[in-house]
Amino acid sequence: MKAVAPRNLKILLNPQKLLQDILETAVAETGAGSGSLMLLNPNTGSLDIEASVGLTVEARRLKLRLGEGVTGWVASTGLPYRVNDVRLEKRYVPVNDSIRAELAVPLDLDGQVIGIVNVDSICENAFSEEHQKKLLQLAKRASEWIRLAWEIDQLRIKGQQLGALVDMGQTIVSQVGLDEVLQRIASDTCRLMKVKLCSLMLLSPDGEQLILKAWHGASRPYVKKPNVPVRDSLVGVVVNRLKPLTVLNVQEHQRYQHTELARREGLVSLLSVPLVFQDRSLGVLSVYTGQLHRFSNEEIRLLTAMAGLSAVAIAKAQLLERVVKVEEDVRASERLSALGWLAAEIAHEIRNPLTVMQMLFHSMVQNIPMDEGSARDAALIENKMLQMNRIVDQVLTFAQSSEPRLELMDASSLIDDITLLVRHKMAEGQIEIKKILKGPNFGMRGDRVQLEQALLNLVLNAYQAMPEGGTLTLSVRSGRLKGNKVVVFSVSDTGEGMTRKRQDELFQPFLTDRKGGTGLGLVLVRKTVESHRGKIEVNSQRGKGTSIKMIFPAEDA
Repeated sequence: MKAVAPRNLKILLNPQKLLQDILETAVAETGAGSGSLMLLNPNTGSLDIEASVGLTVEARRLKLRLGEGVTGWVASTGLPYRVNDVRLEKRYVPVNDSIRAELAVPLDLDGQVIGIVNVDSICENAFSEEHQKKLLQLAKRASEWIRLAWEIDQLRIKGQQLGALVDMGQTIVSQVGLDEVLQRIASDTCRLMKVKLCSLMLLSPDGEQLILKAWHGASRPYVKKPNVPVRDSLVGVVVNRLKPLTVLNVQEHQRYQHTELARREGLVSLLSVPLVFQDRSLGVLSVYTGQLHRFSNEEIRLLTAMAGLSAVAIAKAQLLERVVKVEEDVRASERLSALGWLAAEIAHEIRNPLTVMQMLFHSMVQNIPMDEGSARDAALIENKMLQMNRIVDQVLTFAQSSEPRLELMDASSLIDDITLLVRHKMAEGQIEIKKILKGPNFGMRGDRVQLEQALLNLVLNAYQAMPEGGTLTLSVRSGRLKGNKVVVFSVSDTGEGMTRKRQDELFQPFLTDRKGGTGLGLVLVRKTVESHRGKIEVNSQRGKGTSIKMIFPAEDA
């Protein structure tokens, strides 16, 4: 047989055209009137016609199981088969009443049948032993060309996927709002994987349920389906084991909880991968096909890579939301705690003498004759006293702060949490974070929320002290101070430092250098430290930076 290679090597870039070229060569060299090239479908297990010559549209739709017909027998045995008269062959599946002879040979790759080359003739005894040998020779070489074409096509697809993955990753990570991030992940994943539906579920706060947060290609009934319990569900396995899961047909799987919905929606094969950030499961990313499909290792790796990028983006969005909330809570806590704490003192020290001043001033104005200028000054003084009275009223409206709820805790984990919370903000300010842990035991009793707010307040003050960037050092150490076991938090910056006068005034209320600040942040820090039976120390040098320590009694964890 003359043609043992494609007539044009460019055809290797198009596997479908290569298959057609191989079949046309086989038909021409054997003098056949028609033929087909069938490949084994790994998802359905059937032989599907991928190229044809001289077949009707109906005949091209033919699908055969392994062992079915002459072609199915060749595929199951790996042996060629020549039929001189199909009317005498029980295995023959008729596709054209005029066909009399058939020759089928296997396409073999590394000992595994991947398809069949089949040629037909309207004449009896149309194919000889020599035809069979030549067709086997063609099939052998064709298998290698098919392998090469598939590999080239896979490389092309991988290149496209890699480019798309990078583009999607950049776009997803650049999103800020959590809802926008989740929806972009779902739509991009659906496009990347070429699937019918993509769903993204996140773990509930208690870790007991998976809640649908974003989707693409889903109908209203699918979106409205109940939350999925982690313990007894199919996708719950993905969360617990942190490994991908594939299901060939969810409509028939016993552990899939919504089989009836899957039938109505036409959802068949499932691939689900975990969303993992720092060895912690955030949820699952799942894709569904509309027909039976065995997901390849490449597809699993692709979705896993997408899930990795998505988990980073989700964690970033969640942390940013948490930072904003914590900053808002800190500001609210500054008012509620510090102003509430000062309210009683302000009421006694300002309200009472101010009331007396107002009464005496009003009496004086009534009894003393004034010219136009003096009357104007008197009106201004009275207005300012009223303004002072309103300020006192505003301060008195704030509630008293609550007492700390002391619980046994690990001080080092607090440093870890704060580092995680502020790392994006510090990166934006070109500030490097250094974390130092020294000591065998970081146990202490404290109110974690109040201590986190106090520590975050010190960190934000350090951030303000380094407008041009610098280094923020967060440390916690355990040891002994004057014979007592202590835990010491330290927040140090490389800012401009403070004068001695500024250090002395540091914990006075309403002292602030920050635009929009209340001047109560460090008052709150000191109050938190004192309520935990601790003390605070400040060490600052001009041009070298500031270090603030919070020292607390230690307790074995």
